[in-house]
Amino acid sequence: MNDVVRIPPEKFGRSLDQIASEVLRSNYEDVVMREFGIVLAILNVEVKGFGKILPGDGALFYKASFDMLVLMPMMQEVVEGEVVEVNDYGIFVRIGPIDGLVHVSQIMDDYITHDQKRNALIGRESQRIIEKGNFVRARVSTVSLSRGGSTRSKIGMTMRQPFLGSTTWIEADLKKLRGEKAEVAEQAPQGEKK
Repeated sequence: MNDVVRIPPEKFGRSLDQIASEVLRSNYEDVVMREFGIVLAILNVEVKGFGKILPGDGALFYKASFDMLVLMPMMQEVVEGEVVEVNDYGIFVRIGPIDGLVHVSQIMDDYITHDQKRNALIGRESQRIIEKGNFVRARVSTVSLSRGGSTRSKIGMTMRQPFLGSTTWIEADLKKLRGEKAEVAEQAPQGEKK
């Protein structure tokens, strides 16, 4: 990307690339750009040429080039993330700087109950459990990026397809397919993968 960076007088005397990097980060990071997605980071800032002064403004203006690290969630994309919140209406999964919602109707093909004491969702017949700290794989089903940044953008996801859901469920399903001894998929302690 290329842009013009305004360097205010109080920042004169410091490294030009460092100041330009700070200004660009404050202007772009956590901003949603329709064509690129959510800007996560500004990298490799390079200031070019000499600065210009505009009448009535004591700042210097420099042309700069830089790279942007962005996240553009795509419809039907399969993502993996950690469950960061469990509610009676679904789970929130952290994917990069944003949390996606998997509604309770999109978690599994089973009647699900919310265990408030354990703060977990449990399948009645399958006894499969989802709780905070589990790692899951889900498919993006809706994307609504808001100019308010990652905090106002919304991602909807589903896990009701083969080989989606908790990573422990997926491992158990793969063992069944290979004909290995099928064990009940027990949940690993929070934050650990089996």
